[in-house]
Amino acid sequence: MPKMKTHSGAKKRFGVTRTGKVIGRAAHKRHRMTSKSKRMKMEGRSTNILNESDARIILDNFLPYERSKRRKGRQFLKKQQQRTAKAAAKKEAA
Repeated sequence: MPKMKTHSGAKKRFGVTRTGKVIGRAAHKRHRMTSKSKRMKMEGRSTNILNESDARIILDNFLPYERSKRRKGRQFLKKQQQRTAKAAAKKEAA
């Protein structure tokens, strides 16, 4: 089976966090900024986490190799929870 292609525009615009969530920049920040409120401009400076339905579309269609990162992120979280539970049990035992 041939390699899947990552969409070159999507890889510049979106990223995937360690936990597998898709992040992207805020919209409506290119022009006509004088008509926008101060709050809208301020909140648009940071990156946003996309909701689950949009994230699935991005991962399935445009970033096929990031899906494995998502799986690894879930495994990472599970291991982290186990470590914290062990540490808490050790403190209680001591």
